[in-house]
Amino acid sequence: MGQKTIGDDFSTYLNQIENPQQRRGLETVLAWVALKFPNLAPKIAWNQPMFTDHETFIIGFSIAKQHLAVAPEEACINHFSEMIDTAGYQHTKQLIRMPWDQPIDFNLLEAIIHFNILEKKDYSAFWRKK
Repeated sequence: MGQKTIGDDFSTYLNQIENPQQRRGLETVLAWVALKFPNLAPKIAWNQPMFTDHETFIIGFSIAKQHLAVAPEEACINHFSEMIDTAGYQHTKQLIRMPWDQPIDFNLLEAIIHFNILEKKDYSAFWRKK
């Protein structure tokens, strides 16, 4: 049996993306997360690809016409708001907009994912409680 690829978990979702730039961009990010954080579990929920740790939400992704939407939860966005702004990304309380025509800041993504893994290590619920 061959080595598992990110396509094994997300191929149906990725194949539905008509725009090749968006499909490649999201596939690159999903593959990077899977390689960088092999202990995270990939899944599709709420019609978006996401990664969980011990069945608690860590990060989710979705596509929009102009950007990749990164959803790490409000507490994480609040924690990293200055870094997000410095990277040149817009954000709301729930998501970060990474434009398709700009490089993905993988250092920022790594910091966000590490933060959520550590912050939620003792969580039993899927989402953070406010």
